[in-house]
Amino acid sequence: MSTEPTIGSTEPTIGSTEPTIGSTETTIGAVLLDLGGVLVDWDPRHLYRPLFQGDEAAMEHFLTEICPPEWNRQMDAGRPFDEAIAERQRLFPRHAELIALWKTGWEQMLREPIHDAVEVVDALRRRGHRLYALTNWSAETFPVARARFAFLSWFEDIVVSGEVKLAKPDPRIFQLTFQRCGLTPASTLYVDDVRRNVEVARELGLHALHFEHPRKLRADLERLGLL
Repeated sequence: MSTEPTIGSTEPTIGSTEPTIGSTETTIGAVLLDLGGVLVDWDPRHLYRPLFQGDEAAMEHFLTEICPPEWNRQMDAGRPFDEAIAERQRLFPRHAELIALWKTGWEQMLREPIHDAVEVVDALRRRGHRLYALTNWSAETFPVARARFAFLSWFEDIVVSGEVKLAKPDPRIFQLTFQRCGLTPASTLYVDDVRRNVEVARELGLHALHFEHPRKLRADLERLGLL
């Protein structure tokens, strides 16, 4: 899952800077959404901030150099937690206990749904739009999310990177999603909070929106005629 900063409460000014999708409601036949950072608040800082006792610089060093995003992405792509953690512990033995918490304390990284964004997806659902999800998430921890978040049942299918052993922004996971879900890129809208994933989606022919805040997402969907 993405370790980009958690979405805050400050609302940006609405006024999309996205490329014009320039279509009517009939051109979008399905909506494909990311989960972490869009619908679910996941951030390792929730776990580690209290442990670093307010030393933000030390925590960010740990999350950048000791347990960096690319290392977490390996687990999102199917690498076992135990294997990945043991490797980092050998490299950074002074931090062995903190590294171990990436597995044993993982549930503390997962907080509440991003409620306003879930309401937007509910509005899409009530309008009858086909909903799918494509998420970078370990197969070991995704069952926790399934059990915790009832709204995940709204999706016709959820492609989980850890289950298919591929992770965004690899174009192959998008192509696998098209095939598995029966999606045509030209008639599918994709939403993600990570800009690189959005860029790859556009390169593959998807209409794509960079998620910044639920209010902006709602405005963009209204502009496209989906709400």
